[in-house]
Amino acid sequence: MRLALLAFRLMCLAWLWPVTQLNSSHFPNKRRHKEPYLGENTKQKHGGRVDLKMKKLDSTKSLLIKSEQLLRIEDHDFAMRPGFGGSAIPVGIDVQVESIDSISEVNMDFTMTLYLRHYWQDDRLAFPSSNNKSRTFDSRLVKKIWVPDVFFVHSKRSFIHDTTMENIMLRVFPDGNILYSVRITVTALCSMDFSSFPLDTQNCSLELESYAYNENDLMLYWKNGNDSLRTDEIVLSQFFIEDFQPSFGLAFYSSTGWYNRLYINFILRRHIFFFMLQTYFPTMLMVMLSWVSFWIDRRAVPARVSLGITTVLTMSTIITGVSASMPQVSYVKAVDIYLWASFLFVFLSVIEYAAVNYFTTVEEMKKLKKAKIPASFNAATQAMVFDGCYHDNDIDLTSFAEATSTPNTERNTQSRNSTVSAPTEGTRLRRKHPLKHNLSFIMSNSYMIDSYSRVIFPLAYLLFNIIYWSLYS
Repeated sequence: MRLALLAFRLMCLAWLWPVTQLNSSHFPNKRRHKEPYLGENTKQKHGGRVDLKMKKLDSTKSLLIKSEQLLRIEDHDFAMRPGFGGSAIPVGIDVQVESIDSISEVNMDFTMTLYLRHYWQDDRLAFPSSNNKSRTFDSRLVKKIWVPDVFFVHSKRSFIHDTTMENIMLRVFPDGNILYSVRITVTALCSMDFSSFPLDTQNCSLELESYAYNENDLMLYWKNGNDSLRTDEIVLSQFFIEDFQPSFGLAFYSSTGWYNRLYINFILRRHIFFFMLQTYFPTMLMVMLSWVSFWIDRRAVPARVSLGITTVLTMSTIITGVSASMPQVSYVKAVDIYLWASFLFVFLSVIEYAAVNYFTTVEEMKKLKKAKIPASFNAATQAMVFDGCYHDNDIDLTSFAEATSTPNTERNTQSRNSTVSAPTEGTRLRRKHPLKHNLSFIMSNSYMIDSYSRVIFPLAYLLFNIIYWSLYS
């Protein structure tokens, strides 16, 4: 019986042996799955065995509780401000201006990129710490706690930078003090005065204020006084930044009350060199170019007219270009005074030639009427007079001399000389009008208008420039 039982056991072992080998080939040792993978180099270094002591524990797993639980976020209602029902919570502001990206005269605004930092204390976020170190978080935790609702007054556009993540930092200290920093680009209104443009200085300001909390709930103040506003080295193409100055004040709204308001004031002084090259120098050259016509013969009508029209059109183009780059204001700017005064000088040079040409024509017509002109010359001389291109060499005036020396003219001359005698008693003397006499003299000597203009126009323009630059510079 014993031999039969032993034989049965041997048969069972022989039958189970292949099954055991098959299982060992398909299911390796389970301990291998529990080993952390540290790379092939580590396994070769330790002879295929992994030392579990080399595995570093994850620092996030070493915390007993999560950050939300550490700060007890779920235990409080962060829709309410800290110390609700008590005195106003003080919120310190610190600003670092990174850049002033653009300043637009047409839209009357400026674009600024800055770091806006808030400082306040919230006892609800205090946490125990053995080393008294702060904890830093990003925007994901900011959405779960209370933060000041500071906004920019008179802003047109603003956004928080989000590359590669939202540029938001939240730093919480064990005693509940909080630093909240954001990087913002804002486009805000700047009321500019262009009465002295382009020799102007503009005062702009960026204003910060709480939107929902008035002075009874939230008190905004500069964290470090005047040192709360810091700037990097800012270089602008058309302006020079003279000063950055923080200030504060109160704003009143009839429906909600008084609010604390902080100001970032900066003074911009415009560079004049760009406008000297683009506006003032070309204008001066056009005015001087119009004076060239005073040295051209008064009978050269095409030359003087074309020069006058060219300078007038060029001045119109300069005025149009300057006006297109400026806002449509209802008052006169300094550049407008200079451009229109220069345009007036150019226009007067054209009018001067019109007067010269007219007086010359009248003078020649008088000569033709006084002289006895043969009929063959009538048509030619009239054509030249009305054409404005009359030349003394075009007509032979020798016959005029003979005509004027006839006996009739001699008798007329003698009769005029005989009638002119010393005044007797009872005779009235007529006074000659000096203005009329001078006008008739100029009309009979029209070439003198050009001679006077060569001196009067430059001196008048020089005097205008002296007065203009002394007033606006």
